[in-house]
Amino acid sequence: MQTKPIYFPSIQSVRTAAENLKDVATKTPLNKNFNLSKELGANIFFKREDLQVVRSYKIRGAFNKMSSLSNEEKQCGIVCASAGNHAQGVALSCKLLKIKGTIFMPSPTPNQKINQVKMFGENFIEVVIGGDTFDDAYNAAKQECDSKNKTFIHPFDDQKVIEGQATVGLEILEQASDKIDYVFVPIGGGGLSSGLSTVFKNLSPETKIIGVEPEGAPSMLTSLNNKKNTTLEKIDPFVDGAAVKKVGDLNFAICLKNLDDVITVSEGKICQTILDLYNKDAIVVEPAGALSISALDLMAEDIKGKNVVCVVSGSNNDITRTAEIKERALLHANLKHYFIVKFPQRAGALKEFVADILGPNDDITHFEYTKKNNRTNGAAVVGLELKSSKDLAPLIQRMKENNFFGDYLNDKPDLFQFLV
Repeated sequence: MQTKPIYFPSIQSVRTAAENLKDVATKTPLNKNFNLSKELGANIFFKREDLQVVRSYKIRGAFNKMSSLSNEEKQCGIVCASAGNHAQGVALSCKLLKIKGTIFMPSPTPNQKINQVKMFGENFIEVVIGGDTFDDAYNAAKQECDSKNKTFIHPFDDQKVIEGQATVGLEILEQASDKIDYVFVPIGGGGLSSGLSTVFKNLSPETKIIGVEPEGAPSMLTSLNNKKNTTLEKIDPFVDGAAVKKVGDLNFAICLKNLDDVITVSEGKICQTILDLYNKDAIVVEPAGALSISALDLMAEDIKGKNVVCVVSGSNNDITRTAEIKERALLHANLKHYFIVKFPQRAGALKEFVADILGPNDDITHFEYTKKNNRTNGAAVVGLELKSSKDLAPLIQRMKENNFFGDYLNDKPDLFQFLV
């Protein structure tokens, strides 16, 4: 039985893609980040794909694929399924190439992203909203392809898409003035990581390529550990640009050969990175765009004194998510805590809780009685923000000593999911 050969993009095909994209995709800057460089004792550079015209690298793969279609395929039109960045890349490509496109997006997609897709595609695209998940949108898109003989533009599992995303790696090597020791690259479906890693393995084989996934959706890491492409049963969809149940088959085969390591970072840590980048560097990124940066301190000893590049993959962040991002960051830092507080049946119990139980720097951020008809002495769900994680144990001790403690909810996921 013959084994199907693994597809690897050639350097020539990537150079051809770069030429194809030269008037379409921005050659994004490779900037040194002085804050992280000082903090980690390394030379940390950001490849700023968040500065693309569609605010992510996805335009590279989408345009490279769509420009390769035959005249007949272009005439029939294209279809894609996406909750965000891929849809914007496809929409702009439709307008530039004058190809009619239908873009399927799941119902929970924020209006901001839907409006961006319509803005980039103008009258060349139709947006169809339906289904609860990306998989629903994907299935609807495939049905449209089959019934109307249109071409499906896959977000990652496609040779031309991979070659387009690989141009990020080509640019990094052209822009770097010194040898690059490490590249940290985010992984969703694997289009960027498979393309970029192939370029480096050919042109800078001594560079270590580190893939980074969200802890709640480790599809590539799971597949690499299993030595076969594996579908996850469930994922945390928070890092929407990188949360997939299964990576591409082409992408998995390439990454199995090329990646030096894959590490995961928690969604809470990603949120803290988003806040830090905004507060310290005035850089706005989406959760997937913060992935590679969030992983740096996990390899602090390895990268000390080295030249390190982080691919900042996108900045399509919906401002309505800011509260959730702050909440998850506080939870990660062990500064946000939820309790069931049992107020003793005596007058002034609530006042006593605020005055004597809470510390001087503790803030109540959530308060809801569990029984609406017994507010004077019933139990309540209380959310507290602390100034220091060290304040938690003394707080719980005071609550227990004075008979206020009912339960601690942070470590009870079945209940906690209704609060965050």
